[in-house]
Amino acid sequence: MLFTTGAFLFVYLPVTLGGFFLIARFAGVRIAAAWLVLASMFFYACWRPVHVLLLVASICFNYWAGGLILRAREPGSPTSAKRLLVFAIATNLLALAYFKYANFFIDTLNGLAGLHIHRWSIALPLGISFFTFTQIAYLADVYAGKVAERSPVRYALFVSYFPHLVAGPVLHHSQMMPQFREPRVYRPEFGNFAMGIAFLVAGLIKKVLVADSFAPIAREVFASSLHGAIAPEAAWRGILAYTLQIYFDFSGYSDMAIGLSRLIGVRLPYNFNSPYKALDIIDFWRRWHMTLSAFLRDYLYIPLGGNRKGPARRYVNLLLTMLLGGLWHGAAWTFVVWGGLHGIYLMVNHGWRRLTGRDEPVRARRPPSLAGRTLGNAVTMLAVMVAWVFFRAEDMQSATAMLGAMFGMTPVTAQPLAGWQIDQWFGLAALLLCARILPNTQEIIDGHLGPLVARLCTPGWRPALGMSVGAGIVAVVLTAMISASRQVTEFIYFNF
Repeated sequence: MLFTTGAFLFVYLPVTLGGFFLIARFAGVRIAAAWLVLASMFFYACWRPVHVLLLVASICFNYWAGGLILRAREPGSPTSAKRLLVFAIATNLLALAYFKYANFFIDTLNGLAGLHIHRWSIALPLGISFFTFTQIAYLADVYAGKVAERSPVRYALFVSYFPHLVAGPVLHHSQMMPQFREPRVYRPEFGNFAMGIAFLVAGLIKKVLVADSFAPIAREVFASSLHGAIAPEAAWRGILAYTLQIYFDFSGYSDMAIGLSRLIGVRLPYNFNSPYKALDIIDFWRRWHMTLSAFLRDYLYIPLGGNRKGPARRYVNLLLTMLLGGLWHGAAWTFVVWGGLHGIYLMVNHGWRRLTGRDEPVRARRPPSLAGRTLGNAVTMLAVMVAWVFFRAEDMQSATAMLGAMFGMTPVTAQPLAGWQIDQWFGLAALLLCARILPNTQEIIDGHLGPLVARLCTPGWRPALGMSVGAGIVAVVLTAMISASRQVTEFIYFNF
């Protein structure tokens, strides 16, 4: 069940929200939280019901392991908390390795050793990377003494919460579990509905009207690259289309997740801050998939030593972090190359900053000139698009064919695809420019709609019945038109 379908928007969502608020009012907040857990499990079961058993087992195991680690930290405990942590993390990683990487290991072994081991018949559970790493972070925080919340219902809700379950954002327990204790979450509020619907509609527009419009273009070009050389015009068309598709697809999902959660007053962290405005790769990773960047920094880069052991070790840690970040995205060497490229980009970026004396706090730096900002953004976007080739390509041969065409190494026998008119190229360029210069969703909604809603929701104010009904009808009609305007497609990050 996708966020963009009528079944979700007009059946699942109203039933889930209505049941949640009614149960909270008449049966109590604890039972309402349990209802939301069950609703989230049902949402997950709509893809492959058997995988709900894996999700439930993962939640139960990690909650139990967290309790063991917590007790082992008490003075005089005969059990080693560190050994329990290692055991729990290893168990999580083994499950992830089986479901996501077993066939990748088999294919690699076959290629290196010339073997013919048959691939296993394994269906990848939706969102396994997200809920596995979310819980590994929880276990690490229990070991570090940073966890004060041990409610089993709120823990299960933190992991399985349907707005973020299958494609993020990557959540931290301290961001979510305390919110489910607050009474305001269990009362319907006009302000939450207004803000939530605004984010939800913005995400629908990004996904259905923009991202899905570019998906066929990217799919056609990358499919053609599987069969050999393609023309430069086609290669650039394909990678520019995919650059827009993945941005509006994942950004749209994140906006919808924020909006869905906001309907009940729970605030998810923002995951995007106009990444295509970045002036260098360091800036890009502070803006793109921000919750994953924070996770990789806090639970991988810093434990590896971060920048505390000199420049050389810092560069090694950056490369290792991004290589593992690439492998986290997918079980293929193309993802490893994508992560490795970004690791190299970050090494070069930090090295350049160090060489030019700009490796210092932001407040101490001189702002770059307009020419410097333009050049920095152009170089950054070119580097990002080169890496996107590997992220999207089916295999290394396809990626090589794409890059060869993009940079003038295409054989003269390469056949061009059906050409584009100038207005189609103009539309693509215009959208890239919009992503570069226009304010993002949170800037628009929080900056403009938020203050208006705050003024309306003053003590004693109640929306007029006509206003409420009219706004509801407009939202429903707009949502229905958007969700029915294109063929329903999955979000890109559902594959990870």
